Amino acid sequence: MNSSPYEQIAVAIDKICADPTLSLGQLAALSGQSESHFQRQFSRWVGVSPKRFAQLVQRQRLQSVLRESHDMLTLSLEAGLSGPGRLHDLVVTCDAVTPAQLRNAGEGVELVYGFGHTPFGQALIGMTSRGICYLVFSQGMAEAEVRTLKQAWPLAHCVEDSLAAQKMLDRAFALGVSATQSPVPLHLYLRGSNFQLKVWQALLNIPAGQLATYADIAVLVDSPRAARAVGTAVGANHIGFLIPCHRVIRATGVIGDYRWGSTRKTALIGWEAALGGQSAG
Repeated sequence: MNSSPYEQIAVAIDKICADPTLSLGQLAALSGQSESHFQRQFSRWVGVSPKRFAQLVQRQRLQSVLRESHDMLTLSLEAGLSGPGRLHDLVVTCDAVTPAQLRNAGEGVELVYGFGHTPFGQALIGMTSRGICYLVFSQGMAEAEVRTLKQAWPLAHCVEDSLAAQKMLDRAFALGVSATQSPVPLHLYLRGSNFQLKVWQALLNIPAGQLATYADIAVLVDSPRAARAVGTAVGANHIGFLIPCHRVIRATGVIGDYRWGSTRKTALIGWEAALGGQSAG
């Protein structure tokens, strides 16, 4: 099976992060491609040149975005708004599993799942009649990944349907391009502790192209001293991309760890920043 565009440029993303001063010629040589082919391939995937991508993910710029995002979050809280991501709320809505449903471990639930392609590699998605309950990027261990999904819903009736999975993934990642491409809201079905649910809802209030620190999220959930607990809740997110835990970075501007790899997190941040720059221009 051919590798995805993301997988083909992942090595280049790592090289850019390690040394943002690398020239196009050096990056192309490291990728074993001609300069023109590498430039076209990279620009087709992310929407900007390798040089512009390097600028978008440099620590100095990320710190600047953090400051701007922090000011925006503060203003939203002071104004009594639910958060600055209200447009996103129109295309992503959420329901939480009730305590009784949590105890029932998915009994009586039909869970449709499958692998499909996304702009960031293969992903596994799980869906119920109440909405998307699972979305993780594949790490190449399909059987173990499906087993983990089923363990989260041990009594659910699980049905594999790759076509339905791909259709939903296409809808989900269309949100990263334009909300107008998904006129019918995507619904999420969340299972977690009350604190985790509050953290995940706060993540939904970070618009694409903006960033937050763990301390920012702690303030948003009215637990300003709980930045460490916020980090744990962010790491427990099992609906990747749609609940945008990739938009949380360290206050120093370091992108940091990510459940599905720091390279993918860098790619997500750079991709969203590039899309935002295009729409703004």
